[in-house]
Amino acid sequence: MRTGRASALTDTGRRRPQNEDTFVCEPPLFAVADGVGGAQAGEIASRLAATALEERTPGALGEQALAELLREANGRIFRYALEDPSAAGMGTVVTALLVDEAGGTVAIGHVGDSRAYRMRAGALEQLTTDHSLVAELVSSGVLTPEEAERHPQRSAITRALGTEPTVDVEAFTVAGEPGDLFLICSDGLPTMMSDQGVAEAIRSSGGDPAAAAEALVAAANARGGEDNITVVLFELEEGEEIPADEEPSAPVADEELTAPEPSAEHAEGEEELDEVRRHGAGSGGRLTALALIAAIALLALLALYWGLSK
Repeated sequence: MRTGRASALTDTGRRRPQNEDTFVCEPPLFAVADGVGGAQAGEIASRLAATALEERTPGALGEQALAELLREANGRIFRYALEDPSAAGMGTVVTALLVDEAGGTVAIGHVGDSRAYRMRAGALEQLTTDHSLVAELVSSGVLTPEEAERHPQRSAITRALGTEPTVDVEAFTVAGEPGDLFLICSDGLPTMMSDQGVAEAIRSSGGDPAAAAEALVAAANARGGEDNITVVLFELEEGEEIPADEEPSAPVADEELTAPEPSAEHAEGEEELDEVRRHGAGSGGRLTALALIAAIALLALLALYWGLSK
């Protein structure tokens, strides 16, 4: 078994001024982090978590390795907040999946209310349980699932990375099968859509991860887009696994295309653009990059006009 097609998409939504979500889509590792703590602090926390996950040693697999990465991320976020008073109280929820292609399993590390789903034979199954107040009330029988959807405290989480010096990571492993499609999402998706709606959007895309990602984000926005929306999807298929020392660092559309080395004066701007392309966090994800390009083009036109007018 091996990891097949994969896709990730993030969107600010219709109501929030900034995107505090961050994703990782680097086979065999996939994750979504949703920052908490407000504006810049939440964005910083989610990026710190993503960076810690990306530093996984190639070949390190399994739920214990994933849990250790999340505990490391917790420590980094907590220390950052201690050193920067403006970031006090920041944190992030994270759901991460790590595929063991040789073993045919998927390890899941989970803290908070982002979610992991698996689509198998057309049926969608939620793999994670929300670490939230309403989820606990539903589990104890105080609320019904329908009441939980309308509860005023439905966004109150009971667990996050970085808010305490230690964290309780929920880690477990599920068996994978060729044909499985996995979805990780921030709570901006299920807040707007029922599981049935999510399943229908994936089916309508024919199971293609890129098409499904577009369909899910569009559907969540069409229903109000009250929060940032981030989705990561990947499929499992028949085939030989990728050796650990050949793991790709990120999905590549065409390995033969290489970008020229940036000049020194543009290096800093290119670094920021690369971060947006990889993770999508910031005020608007892909729109931020487009706005920067438009601004550069406008400056070039103004310079040309100034030269001609002299």
